[in-house]
Amino acid sequence: MEYIMLRRWFFAVACLCLVLNLGCAGDYRTIVDSRGVTVQVPLEIERVVTISDGLVEGVMTSLGVEEKLVGLGTDCLPKLWEWEYPTVYGKNYTLEGMNIVNYLNPWIRDLPLVASYGMPPNYEMLVSLDPDLVIIRGGDCTFWTDEDGMQQAINTIDSLGIPLIVTYGPNTYDEPNMSIISEEIRIIGQIFGIEEEAIELADYLEREVEFVRERTEDIPDDEKPRVLLFGLSPRSRDGGGAGDIEGIDTIESFFLEEIVNAKNAFQEPAHFRLVSAEHVLALDPDVIVLPTDWGYHPPRELYEAPYYQNLQELTAVKNRRVIALPWLPCNCDKRLEYPIEVMVMAKAAYPERFEDVNLAEWLLEFYMNVYDVDRETAEGLRTAQLMDWTLGDGS
Repeated sequence: MEYIMLRRWFFAVACLCLVLNLGCAGDYRTIVDSRGVTVQVPLEIERVVTISDGLVEGVMTSLGVEEKLVGLGTDCLPKLWEWEYPTVYGKNYTLEGMNIVNYLNPWIRDLPLVASYGMPPNYEMLVSLDPDLVIIRGGDCTFWTDEDGMQQAINTIDSLGIPLIVTYGPNTYDEPNMSIISEEIRIIGQIFGIEEEAIELADYLEREVEFVRERTEDIPDDEKPRVLLFGLSPRSRDGGGAGDIEGIDTIESFFLEEIVNAKNAFQEPAHFRLVSAEHVLALDPDVIVLPTDWGYHPPRELYEAPYYQNLQELTAVKNRRVIALPWLPCNCDKRLEYPIEVMVMAKAAYPERFEDVNLAEWLLEFYMNVYDVDRETAEGLRTAQLMDWTLGDGS
């Protein structure tokens, strides 16, 4: 695999470093980030500022170095979220959720925000935090469609003399895949001198996904269900559409087609493309998967909201084959929870093949393995990601 070859190369470089005493001199460690840029970071890192929607902070939490965070670059991490949905029955219902990192580290709600979506970084605040290191993740929402803004931030932080590591998420590549996430995890582990633990984490995530791939790899094309990745964004409705869809050039579609072995119902490149109700009805997918899209969207919203009654003739709606992915605030790119998304897609596409997977229990095991938490905390994480519906579906 691409990732394994890359890992071997990095191990070879590390061994050469040890033999020749290169990149290890003084009080610094040499890191090559996703840009291919060589960065000297302190051996002892105590103060870290991140501009990331949860991948960097989630890895730090998993590896036990989360207490080094002193500043954040998104308001999606510390925020507590609540939504209200109308129904055709005249009674509204509400849901609440939060980012996993927030649930595990509630103290981050008090950390200063040096940046957020749609706003440039506050460099004066950044300097005042006296960070040993800044980590930026390209592909996350703060700089999602603003490559010039991200490059300006990189140039400015470099000019301030603060060590800067940049990683890039899968959706910044022409062909997104899991090895990109694994390499990000490895880089973050290397920063803190715990690369081996980071690689173990990345390997665990890939094994969970490989389980799905192995179980579905023999399904012939004519038996693959057509699955629509359909975002119920209120912004899309305000723009005159029914929602938006994700096409074949996204990491979500990679999960769906290359791992779950189902078929994306929309066979064109698209990142959150606005679509009309007529377009969705014409696609008429067998299954609908609802991702995070300017809020959490449960199947009940598609079934019962007044503004979606014009989609009730969809085959997936009539057959009640609509399922929601976990709540992932600022879901511009993937984080440590990506195997959950894969498993939910697999259960939706092939319920018979995954009938033996009790999703409610599988989630708890996943959280306990990734974050080294007890069962009670894992149950809280399941609630925070709005996945308690798994308790009632018998799966």
